[in-house]
Amino acid sequence: MSNTITTTNFNFPNQKSVYRGKVREVYNINDELLVMVATDRLSAFDVVLPKGIPYKGQILNQIATKFMELTQDIVPNWFIATPDPNVAVGHLCEPFKVEMVIRGYLSGHAAREYAAGRKQICGVAMAEGLKENDKFPEPIITPTTKADNGSHDEDISREDILAKGIVSEEDYLVLEKYTHALFQRGTEIAAKRGLILVDTKYEFGKTKEGVIVLIDEIHTPDSSRYFYAEGYEERQTKGKEQKQLSKEFVRRWLIENGFQGQEGQQIPNMTDEYIESVSERYIELYENILGEKFVKAAIDNIDQRIEKNVLDYLSSK
Repeated sequence: MSNTITTTNFNFPNQKSVYRGKVREVYNINDELLVMVATDRLSAFDVVLPKGIPYKGQILNQIATKFMELTQDIVPNWFIATPDPNVAVGHLCEPFKVEMVIRGYLSGHAAREYAAGRKQICGVAMAEGLKENDKFPEPIITPTTKADNGSHDEDISREDILAKGIVSEEDYLVLEKYTHALFQRGTEIAAKRGLILVDTKYEFGKTKEGVIVLIDEIHTPDSSRYFYAEGYEERQTKGKEQKQLSKEFVRRWLIENGFQGQEGQQIPNMTDEYIESVSERYIELYENILGEKFVKAAIDNIDQRIEKNVLDYLSSK
């Protein structure tokens, strides 16, 4: 699709480096600021799909920055400003090499593991007798390694993280505390929107001063799974699929078309009609998660718009 941004090649003043993740591209400005550009790339099963989704980057960036503001009273974060709908600017941080996944329900990857007879995930036991999408007695933290682009995130236990020295025990206790606090706040906000926050992941980093802060995205449809609260109990009782807001609909489409990111599998063709439907679904996600109308930014020259807005911001500092 035209009018999407799937890669960037900016050269900002005092730029030291650029890191390209699966969806975001992060520019280091003078070892002080990070300029994070949310592209329209779509990834699933740790694979970046070949075509961009209109407005997806704007949607992810605006949800993430809104939730940074809504949680900054309980967990410090890296965020400073959003000079463009697709851009967040924040403090330079050294990321921890784990992603903190927290699950309130038996869904997605955990459900697939459970169905395969594995009743333990990341060293955490899952109760017997659960069915897909049942609520856990208490939320469980199931970390993954933070993979380089093109590699797969891997489940890892708390014990292995500490034994391998990936994170110190002192820091890991803080990550656990922050993860539970953020999930609780996200659950409360979702409930006000008629949603259930099912599972999500958080990433953390350390500032130059050694402060642990929340980085990257938070409570977006790419990092989180939501169910509609209305009818949840009835659907569970009848063994029906839950109505959900997440990127799971893309994963399901890929699975149905024979792709799960495994070697030798071909990514199915994404028609313009399918891409448009994904874009519309992301807009629906935005409006439900934030409870406000999505306002489309101009995308005729999206890369020029982003570059101008970032340059204007940096020159004002």
